Amino acid sequence: MGRSTETFSKKEREKKKSIKLKDKKEKAEDRKANAGKGKTLDEMMAYIDENGNITSTPPDPAKRKKIVIDDIQISIPKQAELTEQDKIRNGTLSMFNAAKGYGFIRDHQTQESIFVHINGITEEVNENDKVTFEIEQGQKGPNAVNVKKAIK
Repeated sequence: MGRSTETFSKKEREKKKSIKLKDKKEKAEDRKANAGKGKTLDEMMAYIDENGNITSTPPDPAKRKKIVIDDIQISIPKQAELTEQDKIRNGTLSMFNAAKGYGFIRDHQTQESIFVHINGITEEVNENDKVTFEIEQGQKGPNAVNVKKAIK
């Protein structure tokens, strides 16, 4: 007597396939029965109220906000011109390498480090000296120029 060609795993796979197929057919029939076809345009329409929320009712025209076109700012407002007094800043020479010819000043106002080259120094300064300087925009960021010892 010969052995059956169907193994246990084949039978299990066939069961799973038939269950999946049955579920798929049931879902398709359920979708057909509960289909939302035939809605009118008014039922499908969505509106946005005065607060920006989506609703099914049209917005009340009395609640509409008035927008003045001149109040809309598209660009950044121009900065006011700095006076000579504002251009001069105070800081501390936190690091300076005389051999390489550069260093950094810690700005007292903004607490940021500003690069200073030896060409921007007008008188003899050492590390940890209180200095006054002006800021000029360089290729890689702000540079300190006209660096002088602060008057005590």
